[in-house]
Amino acid sequence: MAMSAQRKPEPSAPNEAPRGLQREHAALVARSLRVLANATRLQLLSGILGAADGRATVRTLTDAVGLRQPTVSQHLHLMLESGVVEREPIGREVWYSIHPDLIDTVTDLVT
Repeated sequence: MAMSAQRKPEPSAPNEAPRGLQREHAALVARSLRVLANATRLQLLSGILGAADGRATVRTLTDAVGLRQPTVSQHLHLMLESGVVEREPIGREVWYSIHPDLIDTVTDLVT
């Protein structure tokens, strides 16, 4: 009588690190989540997402959320430093857009 031989997965080498989120990437994700955990910033991101071409100026965001320009600029600066948004100066205006790698995540958060 022949027995079917099933191979068990071999255990990983004892010195092999477990797979998962690398420390640097985990730190980036944590920074982004801290920045996103703010109602005003989520409103600003929603305003950027709602813009016709997916980008907005400080002026249009100020009008959209009803906050003063310095407040909006401060929040955008924090999101820029953490990599959540990108900025593109065009002429006298600066346009903000959501980082392409985060568009789906941000869309899920604000819709």
